[in-house]
Amino acid sequence: MWAVTVIYNIPKDAAAFEKYYAAVHIPLVQARQKEVGFVRADLAVFPRALDDSAPAFYRQAHLWFDSEQALQTGIATPGFAAIGADLANFATGGFVALIARGG
Repeated sequence: MWAVTVIYNIPKDAAAFEKYYAAVHIPLVQARQKEVGFVRADLAVFPRALDDSAPAFYRQAHLWFDSEQALQTGIATPGFAAIGADLANFATGGFVALIARGG
């Protein structure tokens, strides 16, 4: 499987991030799932680092695709562009977007 992975940096306001993420961004991603073609989304928040220190990153999201071709097709859609454009509305700490291969 292949994934688009977004790793979010620490936001300027975590409460505002979470409110927007839950109320706007996640519903947008869900509404575009069929168009984009991902088969599963895995979301995580990092409460602390392994040594109990403050984490270097805030959240992570993986959108999983059945193949590299499905991923390439999906990221070329208007739906994926809309999802990406929405990041500027809440990811105030910045983010890194990567392509991942499972396995």
